Amino acid sequence: MSLCKIRLQEERKQWRKDHPFGFYAKPVKNADGSLDLKSWTAGIPGKAGTPWEGGVYPIKIDFPEEYPSKPPKIKFPSGFYHPNVYPSGTICLSILNEELDWKPAITMKQIVLGIQELLDSPNPESPAQEPAWKVFTKDKEQYKKKITEQAKRYASVD
Repeated sequence: MSLCKIRLQEERKQWRKDHPFGFYAKPVKNADGSLDLKSWTAGIPGKAGTPWEGGVYPIKIDFPEEYPSKPPKIKFPSGFYHPNVYPSGTICLSILNEELDWKPAITMKQIVLGIQELLDSPNPESPAQEPAWKVFTKDKEQYKKKITEQAKRYASVD
């Protein structure tokens, strides 16, 4: 079995034992009912007390065969409104960048918590989509309004 698969089985076991409240992450099911450990769906809740509160934001996580040496590719749905998310949905975050802060020791839990942190603390030095970046840097009230609207679209249905 590949190092990638061994690590992902371990990640899955750890996640099921201990994951942050309100988050979910699970491997995608193949047509035959087996699990594809290299492809996951996950949800990241908005932090309480932020304009993101009330939403659970879906992401798709694809692990390369070289994982954990190389980081997973993680995307929000395309068109996701955030200064550090490309129009395609790809997230611009240093811990997901092999050239920057990716380390093989980074776990699924650290990744999703890092993304949750990024939601409410965008990095204006690393813009990935101009419209959201412009509004974030020039009109905080308008930005907050847009985020609140987006939160309603992704409201968690308990």
